[in-house]
Amino acid sequence: MAKTEKRRSTTSRKSVGVAQKGPFDAAQGRPFDAAHGRLTGDVAKAVRAALDKKAGDVVVLDLRHTPAFTDFFLLCSGQNARQVHAIADAVEETLKAAKLRPAHIEGYDRAEWILMDYFTFIVHIFTPHTRAFYSLERLWGDAERIDVSDEAKADAGGAARP
Repeated sequence: MAKTEKRRSTTSRKSVGVAQKGPFDAAQGRPFDAAHGRLTGDVAKAVRAALDKKAGDVVVLDLRHTPAFTDFFLLCSGQNARQVHAIADAVEETLKAAKLRPAHIEGYDRAEWILMDYFTFIVHIFTPHTRAFYSLERLWGDAERIDVSDEAKADAGGAARP
């Protein structure tokens, strides 16, 4: 799998696939396998669940080297309130199956911006207008940006699903 790496002024960017299975690197405290360019662990499960519901513009921000209150942000967009709900429900169900429940969920009723707090990472699901307005990627510009595409997910899993 080809891994592209682009540098922007203060934000580094990586395009990666989502690991189908892989151990969480506890020694490094990373849900990212740099050698293979894949996300692993619970963050990867959340990314897969969002992509399965056709979430758009999926990005993971690595906040470990910033003065943040969590390690990662998972940012994604749904085209409308119904899709935003579907993405949030899929992420919650997938992580619940892995015995992980959110400490808090905010914004579910309005479905403009749903925030799901899992302590070590936070899932943000936006409508496109709300995401552009709040621009968390710009606000957390010091964080390493990991772009995740549906094509990279298919490459990581071997064959794409029919």
